[in-house]
Amino acid sequence: MKIKISGKELLTLGFPQNNAINIALGIITSLKLKRLSKANVLSMAQSVLHQPESFLGDAKWGRLAEYLVQPKKVTAHKLLPSRVSHTVFGENEIEDDAKQQFYDALRLPIAVSGALMPDAHAGYGLPIGSVLATKNAVIPYGVGVDIGCRMSLSVFDLAEDFWRGREDSILKILNENTKFGMSETHKIKSDHAILHRDEFKQIPILKQLHSKAIQQLGTSGGGNHFVEFGIVEIAENSIKGLPEGKYFAVLSHSGSRSLGANIAKHYTKIAMKTCPLPSSIQHLAWLDLDSHDGKEYWAAMNLAGEYACACHEDIHRRLSKALGKRVLCTIENHHNFAWKEIHNGEEFIVHRKGATPAARDQLGIIPGSMTSEGYLVRGLGNEMSLNSASHGAGRKMSRAECKNSITTSEMKKILQQNAVSLIGGNVDESPMAYKDIQRVMALQSELVEIIGTFTPKFVKMNY
Repeated sequence: MKIKISGKELLTLGFPQNNAINIALGIITSLKLKRLSKANVLSMAQSVLHQPESFLGDAKWGRLAEYLVQPKKVTAHKLLPSRVSHTVFGENEIEDDAKQQFYDALRLPIAVSGALMPDAHAGYGLPIGSVLATKNAVIPYGVGVDIGCRMSLSVFDLAEDFWRGREDSILKILNENTKFGMSETHKIKSDHAILHRDEFKQIPILKQLHSKAIQQLGTSGGGNHFVEFGIVEIAENSIKGLPEGKYFAVLSHSGSRSLGANIAKHYTKIAMKTCPLPSSIQHLAWLDLDSHDGKEYWAAMNLAGEYACACHEDIHRRLSKALGKRVLCTIENHHNFAWKEIHNGEEFIVHRKGATPAARDQLGIIPGSMTSEGYLVRGLGNEMSLNSASHGAGRKMSRAECKNSITTSEMKKILQQNAVSLIGGNVDESPMAYKDIQRVMALQSELVEIIGTFTPKFVKMNY
């Protein structure tokens, strides 16, 4: 049951006739009458009104307190007359729509510099495959809906040919120990320290999402998310403690599930209300990191990133246990996130939406399609790309185009030719939907060094 209080009632309490009333009503709407009466809520609102400094930083009332202390007029932002400095890698491989989205972002008044990766394609807000540095501001849709979407590779203490003669067994292990999509969850739930974090108690939106996070721990999303067994080949002296050679390994790609998606949507709505932009670029609305909402989003974003990591840990733990083999090493990286980084002596917020962190000597994974090699890479720390690289091969066909031009039989034929066994997956994730990963890697040779490869053999995606 939700609390119903009118603007007139707040005016009676002494609230100024400005946006403070809208902010207060929004907060009150999110409260529930399980432990609070209407009188209690009105009394709390009045306390905030008379002593707002005491409520700065408060999880429930902080936004209202901040406005009462220093009211801010919401005005439309003007774009810069020209783009900030930027570099496009593989420009001829990138569709015009993606480039235009990127160019629009480079004219935001908070923008400092940017880079577009050779796997880029159009998305919401920032294009997928883009990097944008901003000054003390974060763009929720610059991070993306799937906060903390990431790659994780675990190398088993197993020879490359372990799978031969065990095909059916491996497919069964893969199918029984992974869950995909909106409704599939594990019957036996795992516990994890991330589920007990204070943020789930302190931040209202996270409190609402806690039960879903518990349910979805250790599961993968739909779309292009996958878990696959395959062969990893490691170059000499490339990874400390792991001898050169070929090993059996598991590679997973997924993010923060409903937790991240709802965080992104919630704070984007707030950003769009407090940061008006032209309708064509409204999803690039940002939050000031000195504001209550900016601080709250930053905390929620980081929690979602750690939750995504925990999901991968659980997936790999389940598969390792089912195989009965230990993991020699794990390599992993986010590619939908924002970081505080120092560039040219200044701290910026670096958004990587579908881009791999590639600071000098930083390890990462850039996958291809399900029938092509993925690459283990070491960053070269190129400032022209803001220490970034592509996050994959990148789409060359939209999902709608795939469904209209690729048949299931054509897709199965390609899989058979490459000796890949697939569970689930639809034609919109067909290998033909993606750019040539070797071409993409060639276009970013100045960004990363290749230190190994991963070849898929057994793949599972959402049905």
